Amino acid sequence: MPAEKMSRSTYTSRNVGDYPESLQVMGVSYAKVDDLRYGTNPHQTGAFYKPLGRLSVVGDMEVLKTGKGGLSQTNLEDISYALNICKFFDRPACACMKHVNPSGAAVATPDESVIDAYRKARDSDPRAAFGSVVAFNVPVHAEVAHEVMSTFVECVVAPEFSDEALRVFNDTEKYKLNSSIRILKCGDPRQIPRFVGEDVTGYRTLKVLADGCIVVADPLLTHVRGPEDLKLATAESKSAGKVSCARTATPRELEDLLVAWYININVRSNGVVIVKNGGTLSVGTGEQDRVGAVEQAVWKYQNKYKGPEKIQDSVMASDGFFPFPDAVEVAAAAGVRTMVAPAGSLKDADVIARANELGVALYHAPERVFSHH
Repeated sequence: MPAEKMSRSTYTSRNVGDYPESLQVMGVSYAKVDDLRYGTNPHQTGAFYKPLGRLSVVGDMEVLKTGKGGLSQTNLEDISYALNICKFFDRPACACMKHVNPSGAAVATPDESVIDAYRKARDSDPRAAFGSVVAFNVPVHAEVAHEVMSTFVECVVAPEFSDEALRVFNDTEKYKLNSSIRILKCGDPRQIPRFVGEDVTGYRTLKVLADGCIVVADPLLTHVRGPEDLKLATAESKSAGKVSCARTATPRELEDLLVAWYININVRSNGVVIVKNGGTLSVGTGEQDRVGAVEQAVWKYQNKYKGPEKIQDSVMASDGFFPFPDAVEVAAAAGVRTMVAPAGSLKDADVIARANELGVALYHAPERVFSHH
């Protein structure tokens, strides 16, 4: 099937606004890719631009199958955040994105394949994954396409699709539920900057405030390149003295801790991510208090689908520090055995002491990773 570059000849916008063909921001020139189907909501117009002079993982996507109409801003944002998770992994990875939060994400373990990663990501929260954007960091073949088409999906984006997979995605007679699914071929997600120190020219983030003012900022990258960048927690206070974490995580737990950390970068703050065997068990997001995010994640797992059983031997990443021991207590009571969070709380020593009492391995990350979108 011939692929098409994203263009206005490919997509018919429902409500085109007055957007220029090109623009400049912070010395970077952008060209319009498309007038969007709509912005965040159908009564809002929008346009999509890409930086000139370089290949863009999202901006140069090829449309392999169109839906009823073009992409919306919400589609593009979900695609962006999903690929921003997949970019961290060399093994097959998948993210199911809904409302700029992952309903689930996963990486294949050494004895698993991409279809296993997809199932783990989808089944983390299958109700929330209904109508999601699904992103992969590896080619999609027919077996995965059949699995994707078994439930309703809005968009699928990957670096490559086999001819057999495209035939599955276009089988609208067999898969009537997904007759309008959009299939998009992107660039390699690992081309997107990941770690502090990489070139971020042209990757500045823009936030427009209610009165039209603009905040320009560096993209959110991480110092954490591997398990060696996660340090066993240690802190000192007048009341507790110097306290260090007593339990060391297993190699498997450290791998899961990395997975949880990378996914949490793309979870709306306050956010926590609980992971086991390379896949999310639950995601807590958007809470105003830290323990509330943990309580939300635990409740979702225990009540939404899985029943009252505990989340035994899992790990958890927190995008901000634990201000009190309560979040550690809630997670440990559910079965979480290893946790990572940045340091910085006045009560870090008390939190570590409580983690030691509960037999929890607590690690400190070198930064906070709020995604305040």
